[in-house]
Amino acid sequence: MRKLQATIAITVTLLVLAPSGMAQQPEKYLLLATNRTGTMQDELNAAGARGYRFAGAQGGETAFGGREAVVIMALDPEGRRFRYILLATNRTGTMQREMNEAPPEYNFAGMTVFSSTFGGREAAVILEAEITDD
Repeated sequence: MRKLQATIAITVTLLVLAPSGMAQQPEKYLLLATNRTGTMQDELNAAGARGYRFAGAQGGETAFGGREAVVIMALDPEGRRFRYILLATNRTGTMQREMNEAPPEYNFAGMTVFSSTFGGREAAVILEAEITDD
């Protein structure tokens, strides 16, 4: 018991005395999950602005969220930043048109199919562009 108390005391002391200016390392991965495409695009752009890049997506049932689109973002090792457009539709012709109408700096990053909250299945395509300081 005394050994445990001593270990806890040392740990607490080290945490208190640790320099407060030490930079905390960002997480290597982020997991985004939502059932609204507008919300997902906002979350993709927020993560992209912080240096995360799209790594994968899947749609389906989650344990707590119901029908959701789930996206994995990975910290870009080169420190680049990105912005995203998320397109979602249940019509392939509409998807093709929207992809071709996207600004030219956006490139295909990935896609998934998920069940929408209004019923039916939608294809979701994620387009990505690097943020440059030009």
